[in-house]
Amino acid sequence: MASQRIIKINEEIRKELSEIVRSEIKDPRVSGAMVSVMDVETTNDLKFAKVFISVLQEDKKEEAIAGLNAAGGFLRKEIARRINLRNTPQLIFKLDETIAYGMKMSKMIDDAIKGHN
Repeated sequence: MASQRIIKINEEIRKELSEIVRSEIKDPRVSGAMVSVMDVETTNDLKFAKVFISVLQEDKKEEAIAGLNAAGGFLRKEIARRINLRNTPQLIFKLDETIAYGMKMSKMIDDAIKGHN
């Protein structure tokens, strides 16, 4: 289980990344794909941070990840500037499929209920 300090750092990184992605990334692969930062998991030594993102448009997921990876250096520099940490973690972007999975499960439940009646 993560310490309170790591939990606070994760939330602060998530909040700042959300702001940077929304307002400062000019890459059309990212800005045109409606990207949301859902969660951040930082290692205890602050060397790496997994950043879970959600992309609203299904067909732009891979492009958005590529765009974020390309902007990784800029994002890391901005995090270092905004948050006072001894080490600024290297950012690893992962797709967060929980929303899509939840929508799929909800549809399956609705279909099952309709089929039962």
